[in-house]
Amino acid sequence: MAVPLERNQDATLYVGGLDEKVNEAILWELMVQAGPVTSVNMPKDRVTGNHQGFGFVEFIGEEDADYAMKILNMIKLYGKPIKVNKASAQEKNMDVGANIFVGNLDPEVDEKLLYDTFSAFGVILQVPKIMRDPDSGSSKGFAFINFASFEASDMAMEAMNGQFLCNRAITVSYAFKRDSKGERHGTAAERMLAAQNPIFPGAKPHQVTNFWRFFVF
Repeated sequence: MAVPLERNQDATLYVGGLDEKVNEAILWELMVQAGPVTSVNMPKDRVTGNHQGFGFVEFIGEEDADYAMKILNMIKLYGKPIKVNKASAQEKNMDVGANIFVGNLDPEVDEKLLYDTFSAFGVILQVPKIMRDPDSGSSKGFAFINFASFEASDMAMEAMNGQFLCNRAITVSYAFKRDSKGERHGTAAERMLAAQNPIFPGAKPHQVTNFWRFFVF
């Protein structure tokens, strides 16, 4: 099931606590009971091929997502209660602006490899977002990573820009802000706000959580 190029965050849900027997088709069939679904994505381990216990479900509209969250949160699937959260609310609460752009990615690079590579520099807040073709699901060669602190994103850029990942030299820079006229993240104003409201005070790399368990409730 293809991952859309631009996900409608207000109509997208995180679904956590998924049993290993759940696949994208099963999750789709469950969620479509609440409303029309446009995409389902369950990030998988690049070595084992198994999903990581969570997924993302995008509905056609925000009302459908809200309804699904109300009726499906904490229902049991294969004997395990699932947690259904609104994606936009969770991401807005955590986003400090330490968002980086990673370009010139080899097609073999997936979300897990990006996490394994970049989490050495600090806590990553969400699944690294590889932009993909809406029909084939193939990588378009670039991604976005959201760190919990500017200290982490600064270190990642300094260390990784120009380094090779799967035999390609990648580019790493601060991402452009949405709805801005060419302004990138990493501004002095964002840094000041982040310093005043740290998400994980004093956190060091890997100190807060294992990312691939982060959304499993």
